[in-house]
Formats: sequence, structure tokens, C-alpha cells
Amino acid sequence: MSGVSDGARALWIVAPGQVEVRPVTVAPGADEVVIETLYTGISRGTERLVLDGRVPESEHATMRAPLQEGDFPYPVKYGYCAVGRVTDGAAAGQVVFVLHPHQTRFVCPAPMAVPVPEGVPPGRAVLAANMETALNILWDAQIAAGDRVAVVGAGTVGALVGYLAAQVPGTEVTLIDRDAARGALAVAFGCGFAAPEQAEGRADVVIHATASAAGLATAIRLAGIEARVVEASWYGSGDIPVALGGAFHQRRLQVVSSQVGRIPASHAARWDYRRRMEVALRLLADPVLDALISGETRFDDLPLAYAEILAAAGTLCHRVRYGD
Repeated sequence: MSGVSDGARALWIVAPGQVEVRPVTVAPGADEVVIETLYTGISRGTERLVLDGRVPESEHATMRAPLQEGDFPYPVKYGYCAVGRVTDGAAAGQVVFVLHPHQTRFVCPAPMAVPVPEGVPPGRAVLAANMETALNILWDAQIAAGDRVAVVGAGTVGALVGYLAAQVPGTEVTLIDRDAARGALAVAFGCGFAAPEQAEGRADVVIHATASAAGLATAIRLAGIEARVVEASWYGSGDIPVALGGAFHQRRLQVVSSQVGRIPASHAARWDYRRRMEVALRLLADPVLDALISGETRFDDLPLAYAEILAAAGTLCHRVRYGD
């Protein structure tokens, strides 16, 4: 194992809407590996809540990223979509995915560095955390062959859920979004597309992923009798109204939460987080998923661009590039 490595830099969120790059010292300990970062991905929904200081105090512990530094609300080094190359030890040269914040070089426990499969380009592997979330949502949704599935919100996670659901035999999957430009994405992923006001109901399963009251109301409206509505959004410290009036009870709807921090009970006896991440990475072999990379920024330019990237409504997964 190599010794202390200096010169690494990391992005820190230091105040509402403010970030800065700080130097860090990379000092590997026992059973740790050094990773030279190739790419990180910006998870727009969660990172925007962190940047705005909207992580509820009650969730400061549960919402910590695995290798986060600092504490909510500020200053905090946050993120969980890093792809890099191991620089030392038996695994030197291997490209791996790690749940780590935006940083040029870092150390992590060796078991946390999950190899990126051959056939998955490093630049696409930044989607692994989003794919892991989508896989967890698919389990919570209990989608079966032939189901009519509506996904309200065609952001990165919603689109990935649609992509996975469309591969279940016989399903009819519709992505629903206010942005008409997401229609091309839906077609590429094997899904139908509709604007919220045009979407038809009677769905067997509805996944909501807009983090908005209007989106949740649409999801409930689209659910058929005895259907399941999966709430995949995270609202941070915000409160929203839920449309439990009208025909909600007459239709005997189920509204269930999905959160990637826990493996659903249906799988927990056999699955662990490592297995789930390995599968998520394998599921990224399809080149069509490159459509979810909506932009790229050099790490050196990230401090000036970060807030704007998070504020842009068209952002899906924004990739950060390290090196030339």
C-alpha cells in the first residue's frame, strides 16, 4: 500500500447555494485502496436539497452518504456517484464504482470499491447509484408480467424505472412528464409517453418520482382499483398535500414508500447491498442509457457551475469529468 498522497481536492457545500473546492489529504489505512477519479455523477434531486439546506434535522444521520465528510447542514462533502481507477495493490488498474463525493482522488475500504463490468464504459457507470435506486423501486412496486405501469416523472430515476419495467414481459409502461422533450427518451427506453393532463388511468402500478404535490395527485388519479402507488420521491424538509379525498378509499389504493437505504423485505433475506450494486452495474450495459447523461463539466469548473446545474429543469444525470 502506498503512503500519504497529497494534492487531492474535493467539492464542499459550505452554505446555502455556495460551494468551494478544498484540498484534502489522501492517507490510506489498512484494507483501504486509493482511487484516482475518472468521473462522478451529480444526483440532482438529493444534492439540490443538500445545497439548499433542506435535509431535515431528524434525518441528518439517515441521509449521510456512505463516505460523506462534515455534517448537515454545512459544511459538508456530499455525493455518491464516483467512478475511478485503483492505483495500488493487487487491484491496481481496475475501474471501480464507489459511493463517494466529488473528489479528485480518495481512499475507501476495499469492499466498497465495486468493479465496473467489461462492456460498461466508465462514463456510463456514474449511473450506478440511480440504477440501484430504480432496481429497489421495481422490487417495491412488485410489477408483474402484463401490468399497466405509469411512471410519473421522467427524471433519471423515473426513466430508469420505466426502462426496467418495460423489460418485464407484456408490460405496458408509460412515462409521464411535463417536458415534451422526454418523449424521445421514453421511446428509446421502450415506453409510451404522455403529458400529465393527457395520461389515462386504470394503471396496475404507478410510480411517482417528481417530488411535487401535483405529480403525486396525478399518480393517485392514474391508479386503478386496488392498485399500488409507489412514492419514490424524497421531499427533504418539505411537506406536501396528498389527495386522499374523492375516490381514493373507494378504489382501495395502496400508497407505499420506496427508499434505497433499505432492501425490501421481499429480498432482504437473500440480498445485500454489494449484490444489489453489482446487479445495478451489470444493468448499465445497454448503450441506450447514455441518453440519461444530459451534460458534462470539468471538475475544475464545477464550483461556478454546480448551483446552475442543480437548478436547471432539464438536468438528468450531469457528469463531472476529472483530468484532461
